[in-house]
Amino acid sequence: MKEAKRIALFGGTFDPVHAGHLFIARSAFKQCALDQVIFLPCRHSPHKSSATTATVNQRLEMLRLATSGTPWMSVDDFDAFGSEPPYSYLTAGHFAEKFPEASLFWIMGFDQWNALPRWKHPEILARYVTFLVFARNECPEEKTGYRMIALQGTHPASASALRCVNSPDHLKMEWLQADVLHYIKTSRLYA
Repeated sequence: MKEAKRIALFGGTFDPVHAGHLFIARSAFKQCALDQVIFLPCRHSPHKSSATTATVNQRLEMLRLATSGTPWMSVDDFDAFGSEPPYSYLTAGHFAEKFPEASLFWIMGFDQWNALPRWKHPEILARYVTFLVFARNECPEEKTGYRMIALQGTHPASASALRCVNSPDHLKMEWLQADVLHYIKTSRLYA
């Protein structure tokens, strides 16, 4: 009998997608023996008050460029063009229907793991997924009723620093793939 696929969902604004996001995806892929990581850019995060700089179509294109050539990485526009706001429990439910035989995982940061009780229906989300918490060498606390695996590692990349023209890390080449950086410059993003 064929073993169930192990698929991780990785949501966020990805404004822009950077080396830190790809590092997290690779860490999850290796540490948890995943078959696939699906990036899910949202139109607007229900957890952030500020608007995105790049349009959703621009962020989708940057993600497609960043993940091309890596067969286990893909991009899906469900959160980009689906219901607003893109609540995670609805997204997980959609992918549970799409991949009924798969084991689903949800990649998130340490700060969001701590904020999870304030999310919309986290208990429903928890029925669908095992949480993969990128802990940045912290030790996330277990939560009753939630399956969680801590991912180890750190990466310095920051989307807000990449966007900020006054930051020394503005459009830092080491944090952006060449195709993504070219797209940013030709589209005059974050200038």
